[in-house]
Amino acid sequence: MTWVTTSKMRFYLHDDESLLDGLLRTGHDVNFQCREGYCGSCRVQKVSSSHEVHYPFIPLAMLEDNEILPCCCLVRGNIHIDHDVIKS
Repeated sequence: MTWVTTSKMRFYLHDDESLLDGLLRTGHDVNFQCREGYCGSCRVQKVSSSHEVHYPFIPLAMLEDNEILPCCCLVRGNIHIDHDVIKS
């Protein structure tokens, strides 16, 4: 089970639910467009995580070391993100 911590709350992701879908389900205001890692508009800052964040494919959006794309990343365990810092 994956637990996500934000400045608003702590919640878990359902099986096969993307981080973006989990954020939207729990009422977080996250920008998004392509849902495939191309545009980068959903980027958030990764504060910490218990496991490495992986991507099933290399996203085309340019990312800093502490940024992830919730639309297409694969997360496990516990992750703490700050979705309020980065705006497209």
